[in-house]
Amino acid sequence: MSSQKQSGRKYELKRRAESQERTRQRIAAAAAELHEEVGPAETTVAEIARRADVSRLTVYKHFPDNATLYPACSAHYATEHPLPDFAAALAPEDPVDRVRSLLRVVYGGVYREQQGMMRNLYRDRRRDPALDEFMGNNADAALMGLEDALVAGFELEADRAARLRPLIGVALDFWTWDRLNGEGMDDEAAAELMTEAIASVAGAPATAR
Repeated sequence: MSSQKQSGRKYELKRRAESQERTRQRIAAAAAELHEEVGPAETTVAEIARRADVSRLTVYKHFPDNATLYPACSAHYATEHPLPDFAAALAPEDPVDRVRSLLRVVYGGVYREQQGMMRNLYRDRRRDPALDEFMGNNADAALMGLEDALVAGFELEADRAARLRPLIGVALDFWTWDRLNGEGMDDEAAAELMTEAIASVAGAPATAR
């Protein structure tokens, strides 16, 4: 094969790959929109295909099941809704200030900004094992890491740390924010309430610095 033909074939393959990637991204974007609007459990392949302007067969070709679709949807959504800087939120040296800082960021920068998507995901995860596994490996794991950082900051003995950990887990839970928000509390007030509860169990002063 001549070098000219080889070059032409490489170019054609590159164009095909780029076209396939654009199609893949359209499908992921359409699915993410539906997940935010109606939830993963109510999202159908037919509606994804309609919004992405492709056939159902094309959707299945790129994403044969939800286990392959969810990571692509999550990646697309993350580009549109980047997470705040948790490292900066964890910067305060005082452990209570660190709790307060992180909760304000999680409540205001994540849960309020993404409440529609979050509510649908947490509601539907028990209906879809693939979604439950994906969230367990990602959202749950991320929250566990934040929980570990907050607990470690208090430098408590094992028995007291064991009492504190589940409370911090509750404070970081989406449904806690959702309940407090439903009671009319703004994000700062909700964060302060949970900070005071955590400080009480940890035996630390809760006064903001």
